[in-house]
Amino acid sequence: MKSYSLVFFIMFAALSRGAAALAQPPHFRALAFYSTAEEPDHVQFAEGALKFFAAAAAKDNFSFDSTTDWSKLTDAGLRDYQLVIWLNASPTNPAQRRAFEQYMEAGGAWMGFHAAGYNDKDTGWPWFVDFLGGAIFYNNSWPPLPAKLVVDAPTHPVTRNLPQAFESPANEWYGWKPNPRLNKAVQVLLTLDPSNYPLGLKDVLTEGDIPVVWTNTKYRMVYMNMGHGDKIF
Repeated sequence: MKSYSLVFFIMFAALSRGAAALAQPPHFRALAFYSTAEEPDHVQFAEGALKFFAAAAAKDNFSFDSTTDWSKLTDAGLRDYQLVIWLNASPTNPAQRRAFEQYMEAGGAWMGFHAAGYNDKDTGWPWFVDFLGGAIFYNNSWPPLPAKLVVDAPTHPVTRNLPQAFESPANEWYGWKPNPRLNKAVQVLLTLDPSNYPLGLKDVLTEGDIPVVWTNTKYRMVYMNMGHGDKIF
């Protein structure tokens, strides 16, 4: 399975409405937000993601727009989109946060990568912590390294075309506390295999159950910890 397959199946399973046909309207419209003011590895990931999603949109008949202007994260700015993607950041403006909350509560869909899900004591957005299933960033591995991942939910639309275990490209892996798996609304889709430990050289993950892809079933959302550097796709 090629390394980009996981991302493709998430997009396809969540929102595709049938076989692509050039004469038909797009199956859905997606809007990706990202920032160029992040650490270079996160910007590199966003650049790779833009190319990937643009190519996928052309091939599979969905509309893909992208912007670095987070002021477009408003009720009006999201109205025509069925999927919002955060590639490497999240909003800090209270009005933008409220618009996203309303969008998701009304049935919108979201896919977030890596730093888009980062939160700590200074983030100041309790709703988003609950949205992630209660998961708060706890620790990380460094430098970016590949890791063996295990599929937790082989019949889920996101993962049903993946092998039971596979090696993901190099990434900085996040640990979470509390574990999102403890939340009854969360379905974990992929987990770091314990055989990876110790994972890292400077910052080391030594043990534990560390989910890397999951969905909070109260919403139409998927969070993926992958998203650091230019190797992901």
